[in-house]
Amino acid sequence: MTGRTRRTATPRVAEDDRSDADTAATVTQDPSDAPPRRRRSTRTSATGQAATGKVAPRKAATEQPATEQAASRKPATRRSAPRQASATTSARAASRRSAVPARRTAEQIGRTQRGPRPVPELHPVGRLREPTVSAAVLDNGLRVLAARKPGAPVIELRLRIPFAAAGSRFAARAELLAATIMLGTGRRTREDVDADLATVGGVLDAAVDPQRLSVSGSVLSTGLPVLLEVLADSLTDAAYRARDVTGERDRLVELLAISSAQPSTVARMLLQQQRFGDHPAAHEMPDAGEVAAVTPASVRTLHQRAVIPGGATLVLVGDLSPARALAAVTDALSGWGSPGGPVGRLLAPPPPVIGSALTAHQRPGAVQSQVRLSTAALERADPGYPAAQLANLVFGGYFSSRLVENIRESKGYTYSAHSSLEFWPGRAATTIAFDTATAVTAAALLETRYELGRISLVAPAANEVESARNYALGTLANSLATQRGYASTLSWIAESGLDPSWLREHPRRLAEVTVDQVAEAAATLFAPTAVTGVVVGDLEVLAAGMQSLGGVMLP
Repeated sequence: MTGRTRRTATPRVAEDDRSDADTAATVTQDPSDAPPRRRRSTRTSATGQAATGKVAPRKAATEQPATEQAASRKPATRRSAPRQASATTSARAASRRSAVPARRTAEQIGRTQRGPRPVPELHPVGRLREPTVSAAVLDNGLRVLAARKPGAPVIELRLRIPFAAAGSRFAARAELLAATIMLGTGRRTREDVDADLATVGGVLDAAVDPQRLSVSGSVLSTGLPVLLEVLADSLTDAAYRARDVTGERDRLVELLAISSAQPSTVARMLLQQQRFGDHPAAHEMPDAGEVAAVTPASVRTLHQRAVIPGGATLVLVGDLSPARALAAVTDALSGWGSPGGPVGRLLAPPPPVIGSALTAHQRPGAVQSQVRLSTAALERADPGYPAAQLANLVFGGYFSSRLVENIRESKGYTYSAHSSLEFWPGRAATTIAFDTATAVTAAALLETRYELGRISLVAPAANEVESARNYALGTLANSLATQRGYASTLSWIAESGLDPSWLREHPRRLAEVTVDQVAEAAATLFAPTAVTGVVVGDLEVLAAGMQSLGGVMLP
C-alpha cells in the first residue's frame, strides 16, 4: 500500500444520493468511495510504450551483381518432400478446424440430450455477523464509532462533517477547500503530508457535496496514530498556501468546464432543478466562473467557520481494538474545536418530488437523448422501505429487472437502463435513467411508461419478487463483508440517526416482505401520474414524437 493524499477532481452528486444504485439494500455503498469520479493523486505512475510488433527486414547474406546472381542460379527442380510436408500440414490444419465445436446459443447450451440442465438451488443467506461497535462523543461534539472487523491488517476511516451549501459562492469555495485541505499545514508541506502517510501505508481523501464535507482514508493497522495526527493537523491548521490553492483552482476550473459539457452532467443538473427547484440540494456542481474567483483567504475563512467537530461523525473499522482506537482519536482530535462550540450546518429537507409533465431541453445535433425520470420514495427508516426497495429492483434496479428486459434486451433501445433510490435529509426519490438514440427516444419513453403502468397496476409474479429478494440479500452480505464496505455503511448510518442494529435486522425485514406488499409499494412508487423528469436531446428531431406521446413540455 502506498501513502498518498487524494483530493476532489470533479464535483460529485450528494453522497447518499446513489447508495441504492447497485445494492438491493442500498445501505452498503458510500459515494465517497465511489466511484464515478476522477480524483487527483500526488502519486504518479510511469508510462511506457507498447512494442510495435514489427519485424525488421532480413538482411541478405551477400550482395552480388545481377549478372553473378543470374549465373549462380541453378535450374529449379521439383522435390517431393516439401510437397508432402505441405500436404501433411494442410491435413493437420483441417483436422484442427473440424475439431473446433460449432458455436452454440445459450438456449442450446442450457439443454442436453436428457433435457434442460438443472439449475443449482440458491443457498439461504446466513445471519449477518455484526462487528462489535464502541461509541463515544468527545467534549468538542465529535461522535466516534470504532468497530473491530479483522481480516486484513488495515483500518478504514470515514469522517463526515455537516457542510450544507449556503449559496453558489459557498459551493465554489467548498469545492476548492475539499481539493486543498490535505495539501499541507502550518508545519507540514504537501510533500511532508505525503511522506508521513507513505511511511505507514496511509491514504486520505477529501470530498464535498451539498450535504457534507467527507474525509475517507485507510492505513495499516499499526499506523493509525500517524494517520490521525495528519488528519488532526489538516483539520486544525490547514495552510491553503497560495501556490497550492491557485494550482488546484485552475485545474478545477478546467475540469468543471469539461464536465459541464457532458450530456450526463447536463441531464443530471436539469433533473435536480426539475424536482427541487432552487433548493441547495439541486446545486451539485459549482459554477466554473465562481470557482475561478475564489482566493486562498476566502478558503481559510470558510475552513475556520465551517470545518468544525460539532455534529460530525468519525468511523473507524478494521483490525483494531475499539477501546484503544477511541483513546487514540481522543488524543489526536480533542484539540479540534472547543467544548460547547457550534454545530455544523445541516441541509434542510428538499421539497417533495411531485408528478408533472416532463420537460424537454434542446441539445442541437445530439445523436443520443438523455431521459431522466423521478418519483417520490420512502426513507430507509420507514416501515414500508423494504417493500419499496424490492419494488424498485423488480422495476429497474438490477439487470434482471423489467425495464432492462424491455428497452435493452427486447427492444435494443439502450445499452443501460437503471432505477435507483436516492436520499437527502427528510426526503427520498427514485431516479430512472437511460440514454437512447435520437431516432428511438419516443419509442423508449413509451415502453418506459408502459412498464411504469404495468408494475403499478399488476402485482409482480412471486418469482420476480423472490429473485429481487435474493439479489438484495446477496449484495448486502457481499458488500458488508469487507472492511471498506462496512465502514462506509456504518458512517451513513451514524449520520442518518439509525442504530447499527438496523443492518442486522434488515435481512429479516427483506425476507418477510410479501408479494402483496411489493405490489402495494409499486402502486405508489411507480404510478405514472407521480412521475416527473426531463428529456435532453435534439428537439428538431424529437419534437414530433414527443407531441404524439403527450405529457412532454416543449420549449
